[in-house]
Amino acid sequence: MADLFNDDPPQPSADESSADAPLADRLRPAVLAEIIGQEHLTGPEGAIGRMVTAGRLSSTILWGPPGTGKTSIARLLADAVGMRYQAVSAVFSGVADLKKAFAAAETAKKAGQRTLLFVDEIHRFNRAQQDGFLPFVERGVVTLVGATTENPSFELNAALLSRAQVLILHRLDAEALGKLLDRAEELEGPLPLTPQAKDALIASADGDGRFLLNQAETLYNAKIESPLDPAALGQFLQRRVAVYDKDREGHYNLISALHKAVRGSDPQASLYYMARMLVAGEEPLFLARRLVRMAVEDIGMADPAALTQCMAAKDAYQFLGSPEGELALVQACIYLATAPKSNAVYKAQKAAFRSARETGSLMPPMNIVNAPTKLMKDVGYGKGYTYDHDADEGFSGDNYWPEGMPRQEFYQPVQRGFERKVQERLDYWAKLRDERS
Repeated sequence: MADLFNDDPPQPSADESSADAPLADRLRPAVLAEIIGQEHLTGPEGAIGRMVTAGRLSSTILWGPPGTGKTSIARLLADAVGMRYQAVSAVFSGVADLKKAFAAAETAKKAGQRTLLFVDEIHRFNRAQQDGFLPFVERGVVTLVGATTENPSFELNAALLSRAQVLILHRLDAEALGKLLDRAEELEGPLPLTPQAKDALIASADGDGRFLLNQAETLYNAKIESPLDPAALGQFLQRRVAVYDKDREGHYNLISALHKAVRGSDPQASLYYMARMLVAGEEPLFLARRLVRMAVEDIGMADPAALTQCMAAKDAYQFLGSPEGELALVQACIYLATAPKSNAVYKAQKAAFRSARETGSLMPPMNIVNAPTKLMKDVGYGKGYTYDHDADEGFSGDNYWPEGMPRQEFYQPVQRGFERKVQERLDYWAKLRDERS
């Protein structure tokens, strides 16, 4: 019955698909489990996986970069829950096309068939056109699945957003893109590339699986006899290909250079190495993680706000995506490079961990251990504890170290940035401690 109301042409099976079809079409996944790089959504615990398990879909906006599988997910969602699939594109469709789609969905509903209406580039519809979806979504005539590369917060009506959940698709990382090329090579044979050139081709795709497969198809069609190296690949494709292997030496060389430039307080060099990595296709969240590490390892208490800046940059990137969110990472990078430097926290962690391993299970002094029961209080747990807030100047000067273990000095601030103030406090407390001991 569903075929009576489906305006889309029937899709050929894998056996029937033409060998002349584009490589990206021939490699389209047949089930949701074959979608690459979006397991956070399609896996059993993901939003899409849960909807499929329940057999009920809610209206959804798929937001993500080009070539990440939005169209395939929508088509396979309909198959997975037995819904009729109908697709329109905001680029090519107008009001008449929408009316036709809604009329077909109404007819299908009367016949007991639910419709998943996929709207590609939904942000290209104007506000009035977007409002036109609302009554059909509210009445259950269609379950709307819209796809957009733009931030839905800015491009879609609030009324439409309130009736749909927004799912964020990840930019395909090197591992996911590598799997796509593996599938292509299973179908067409080995690519005429050296291993380094293959890595460079993946990096040049900038997370776009469709672009990567189109480039691979160009290479297959050229009937190249000898494998191309990165330089020859860039010349052949007439596209600059960054020589960058994201899991080998080039990757570690550049992240090391970025870290050391930040540590060396050179914001210009820091920006250069960050740009090198982003332009070559590095995963921005990898850089966000490294910036957080720099904030606590090389700046620490000299400027505690450095960590806050990095976490805010990570949140901003996850909210905006690429390329807008990369500006937040650049801001964090500049902040770190221009901040006062201290590795005192890093050294303190190392020293404290070493001491903890060496001293084993020494008990804290009895006056500061917990005493939740009467018996424990009777045998002396918590006895003699001084509540510091009640002491003069809010400082008791008590000994908090295990019996028999001398006081240690793990954290030693430097005389830079905020740590100058911290050192003043430590010196003041040490003076009071000496007086009261």
